[in-house]
Amino acid sequence: MNRIQHDGPLIIGGGLAGLSTALSAAPARALVVSPAPLLEAASSAWAQGGVAAALSSDDAPSLHLKDTEAAGAGLVDHHAAEVLTEDGRATVEWLASLGAPFDRDGQGGFAVSREAAHSMARVARVGGDGAGRAILSALATSVRAADHVEVWEDGRLTGLIQAADGRVIGAVIDREGTRVEVLAPAVVLATGGAGGLYGETTTPRALLGEGMALAWMAGAEILDPEFVQFHPTAIDVGLDPMPLATEALRGDGARLIDRDGAFILGPEPDADLKPRDIVARAVHRARAEGRGAFLDARTAIGAHFPEAFPAVFASCMKAGLDPRTQPIPVAPAAHYHMGGIAARTDGRTTLQGLYAVGECAATGVHGANRLASNSLLEAAAFGRRTGEAAAREKAKNRKVARIVEGAILSDGALQRLRDGMSADCGVIRDADGLKRLLTLIGDIEAAQEAALPLTACRLIAEAALKRHESRGGHYRSDYPETAKKAVHTRLVRTDPAVAVMMATTAATTAVIAAVIAST
Repeated sequence: MNRIQHDGPLIIGGGLAGLSTALSAAPARALVVSPAPLLEAASSAWAQGGVAAALSSDDAPSLHLKDTEAAGAGLVDHHAAEVLTEDGRATVEWLASLGAPFDRDGQGGFAVSREAAHSMARVARVGGDGAGRAILSALATSVRAADHVEVWEDGRLTGLIQAADGRVIGAVIDREGTRVEVLAPAVVLATGGAGGLYGETTTPRALLGEGMALAWMAGAEILDPEFVQFHPTAIDVGLDPMPLATEALRGDGARLIDRDGAFILGPEPDADLKPRDIVARAVHRARAEGRGAFLDARTAIGAHFPEAFPAVFASCMKAGLDPRTQPIPVAPAAHYHMGGIAARTDGRTTLQGLYAVGECAATGVHGANRLASNSLLEAAAFGRRTGEAAAREKAKNRKVARIVEGAILSDGALQRLRDGMSADCGVIRDADGLKRLLTLIGDIEAAQEAALPLTACRLIAEAALKRHESRGGHYRSDYPETAKKAVHTRLVRTDPAVAVMMATTAATTAVIAAVIAST
C-alpha cells in the first residue's frame, strides 16, 4: 500500500485560492497537489477583469458590501460579505507585495475601473485584461521559493479518506497512474468550479465539480448548487472552451448590439452594466430570436484595443476578427459556480478536517449572482484565512475507516453530459428540460457507474428542479417570478437518501422540503 503521512495542510488545487492558502499556512508545512503545472488548468489564471476592492478615496468597504448584496439577489450572507469587503484593500496590497503588477495611477495608487453592477470604479487591473495570470504568476513564484511548501504538479484528486467518526483525515491522489493515499491533519479543497460540465464554457474543461462531488459523498453540506453564473460575452467563434471578452470592455463603453446594430439592452449609457444574469438572458434571447449578439467596441476602444485589452485582442485576431473594425460575436457561457461546498470564511466545512476555499466553496458571499471581480478577491482573502486555520489542525492517531471515490467517466459520456447541461441546465431552464437532463444522467450512470462529474451534475440539476422560482443565475421559464422569501438550498447526504433542506439565511435550523433518491 502506497500511503504517506503529511504533517501539515494537504491542499488540493494550484489556483489562486490554493496558493494563497499554502503561503498563509507558514510555518506549518503545506503540500499542494495540482493535476497540471502551476498556471495551467486554473480558472484564476484565465481571469481578465481584476480584483474588486474599495481602493479609491471616494469608495468604502460598506459601499462594496452594498453592491455585493444587491447583485446576490437576496441570498448573500451578510457577515461573510462584510468580512470579504473589509479585507479588500489589505488583500490587494498583499498580492502587490508578492509581485502582482497592478496598474497604477499618476500618484502611484491602484488604477481602478468600473464593471457591471458596481456603483463606482473599484476593480484593480493588470495590463488591462491580464490580471489573473499576472497575479497567479506572482504567487506561483512565491510558492516555489517558500521553504514550507511542497508542490506536486502531477496529482489528481480521486478520493477522500475518513475516520470512523466521519472526520476527513486524508485524500487519495493519482500520480500518473500510481495511487497514493496521503494522510494529513487537514485537507483543503481548492479544486475550482464546475464550468467544464457545460458544453459552452469559458473555464478550463478539466473543472468538473469533482471536489464538490467528493465532499458531498463524504457527508459535507452542499450549498445552493443550482446557481451557476453565465458570462454574457464569451467570444462565439466555435472554440471549446470559449475565449472571454472581459466585462471591463463594457465598463469602458463597449455596447451589446444585434446584427442590425440595435442595442440589445437599450440605449441608456449604462444599460449594458446590469448584473450578469440580466445581461446573459438578454444576449440569450437575442440569439434565440435570430437577431444575433455582438459586442461593439469600435467606437469606445477602437485603435487602442491592442494595448488596452491585449488578451481579448489576441483571441479575436487568432479567430480572424479585428475588434477595432468589427463587432465581436458573443454568447453566454458557463463561467462561475456560486454554489458549492458550504464553508465559513476560514474554509471550515461541516466535516471536521475538511476545508474548502475558492470557487469550489460556497461561503455565501456571492448569493445567487456573483458581483464582477469578487472571485479573485474571495480566493485570495479567504485563502489567507483558510491557510491560517488549517495550519492549526494537529495530526491525531486515527484509523482509516472509509474511502469515498468515484468511477472514471469516458470521454464520450462526458461530452454527452456537457451537451445536456448546456441544453437543459443553462441560462434559461424549465422542468421538462431538467427532467430530461436527469434521465440522461441516470442513463450514463447505469452504463458507467456514479462518476464524480455525474454526481456534480445531479446535485446541480436536482436543486434546480426543486427551486420553483427565478433568482439570480437560476432562471426558470416556468417559474419566472422571484419568491418573496429568499431561501437557500442545502444538500446533505444521508444514506440511503439525500435530504434537500430549504432554510432562510437567518434560520438556525432547516426543514426538509424534499427527498431525492441517493445515487
